[in-house]
Amino acid sequence: MLGRSRSSWSWSPYRAYPVIPLRLKLALAPLGVLLVVGYGIWTDEIAPVLAHPGGARPSPHQRHAPPPTPAPALGTPPSATARADTPLAYLAAYRQATARWCPRLSWAVLAAIGRVESNHGRSRAPGVRSGVNAAGCCAGPMQFNVRNGPPSTWDRYGRGAVYDYRDAIPAAARKLCADGATRPGGLVGAVAAYYGGTVANPPTAAYVTAVLEWARRYSSGGGG
Repeated sequence: MLGRSRSSWSWSPYRAYPVIPLRLKLALAPLGVLLVVGYGIWTDEIAPVLAHPGGARPSPHQRHAPPPTPAPALGTPPSATARADTPLAYLAAYRQATARWCPRLSWAVLAAIGRVESNHGRSRAPGVRSGVNAAGCCAGPMQFNVRNGPPSTWDRYGRGAVYDYRDAIPAAARKLCADGATRPGGLVGAVAAYYGGTVANPPTAAYVTAVLEWARRYSSGGGG
């Protein structure tokens, strides 16, 4: 072994690393155990205390949990008119839908469409709770077209049941955003497209005017 005794480190011609005697390995084993245990105590006990001086030490679940997802901003608070005129469940759905699906769109515009289309689902007109409307095309509290296409407007933007406000309101937010409601100068055109026309058509222009007026009333400070 290159002239060395068996008790010393030796180099084997068949190995690319030094051969350590068994007695030396056994002597070093307790030191390795101490190093592993000490590292575990440092990472689990000492380091968290140093990172949070004077405060509560996070639990193991807190230390390894992902950071919480911030709640979406719900926009301006509703006016007294909005709170009085809109069912609380619908009001929350309007605000949450725009925050998630069209953040730059005012929830008040979405709520105004729900007001004009079905009085927030309270209308007894055909097509609001079952079937289709008198025109034979639209259904649900947000009056989505279920007959055009394929795909129909509901097929394109809806998920779930068209008569369920929890599904219809997010679909309306997606449609308005897709139609450019948040682009500069695009709100009027998007609301007109929701009705199915342009402002050059008098009924469409009247619809847009009504929606924007209700949106103004629903916004904080919008008046009565």
